[in-house]
Amino acid sequence: MLASAESIAQTAKAAFEASQLVSTTTERTLALQEIRKQLEANKDVILRANGEDMARAEADVAAGRLTSSLVKRLDLRAGDKWDTMLQGVTDIAALPDPTGSITYARSLHDDLELYRVTCPIGVLLVIFESRPEVVINIAALALKSGNAAILKGGKESTRTTAELTRTIQAALGRTALPGTFIQTVETRGSDGTARSRPIHRFGHSTGEQRAPVMGHADGLCAIYLDESADREKAKRIVVDAKIDYPAACNAVETLLVHESLLETIWPESQLDLFSTHVLPATSEAYTTEHLSLTLSVLTVPSLSAAIAHINKHGSHHTDCIITESTDAGSTFVRGVDSAGVFVNASTRFADGFRYGFGAEVGISTGRIHARGPVGLDGLVTYKYV
Repeated sequence: MLASAESIAQTAKAAFEASQLVSTTTERTLALQEIRKQLEANKDVILRANGEDMARAEADVAAGRLTSSLVKRLDLRAGDKWDTMLQGVTDIAALPDPTGSITYARSLHDDLELYRVTCPIGVLLVIFESRPEVVINIAALALKSGNAAILKGGKESTRTTAELTRTIQAALGRTALPGTFIQTVETRGSDGTARSRPIHRFGHSTGEQRAPVMGHADGLCAIYLDESADREKAKRIVVDAKIDYPAACNAVETLLVHESLLETIWPESQLDLFSTHVLPATSEAYTTEHLSLTLSVLTVPSLSAAIAHINKHGSHHTDCIITESTDAGSTFVRGVDSAGVFVNASTRFADGFRYGFGAEVGISTGRIHARGPVGLDGLVTYKYV
């Protein structure tokens, strides 16, 4: 296992170093275009593999070994997920190259100039849940930013991931980039010695990494109904944030209600929520990411109490206030320590695709290097020249 991990890491490092001699904006854009073409050509094979993964996952759900929310994430055939994945590749290809940009310049002396120039990180080790489209999202972002990548998805999507990886590597074979520029790890634990920047797209870092970690932790998102909240606006936002895709990390999990609303808009709002099958959770659920049609509801006496609750019990992902008060909105934005802080907008808007990034590696809930949806800008560093 150890030798395999070292081999994968060494191969990725060699691929990155080789790419620096041939990797231009044009070549990387060509690689993305080839990947889209190959995905279209291999669609039937990929979706057949996904169907096999789905069948096994559904059997695990029936046996109580897996949750239904994870199965929903696994399905690459659902809705417009396939088309959105392809469009993401096209959108990323069209974005400006994040490398080679001068972010600082200074003349140090006669004929001596100093520049700070953006450049790739090197090798990205990305650990993510069983959402197969993430393989393509991350591969596209890594390619565009000039980074080699080692991808580790959940075991539930093994067959789909394998077909997607073969598709990517076949496409890279028609470019000047090494076919090993994007690799996947299929067995648990085989990522242990890769010397790279691990990005935990879903879940917590373990504290045992030998490299810097950028983490995408739980999606404990909250919405606070301020005392000046408009009932119709509150209904629309809360229902969208919970019902649209409850298994997503940016779905709302906690609803905080100002106590003054208990006799005004809350009685009718409660009926609105129940009519859409949102159920109140127990009082112990405020640190639980439900990923289902369960909503934790809590009454708070003030805006400051809502902020304190979010900062203590949330995961610093995305939180929202529904208010008609500009002052309350500004205070909430300043006070809540999260990657995304919204005023009168659904937490579901916290998404790299919606932000115009083409896709995202994940939503960083930390503060260092990158925060929020991690697109191309979060996958580069800089050097002084």
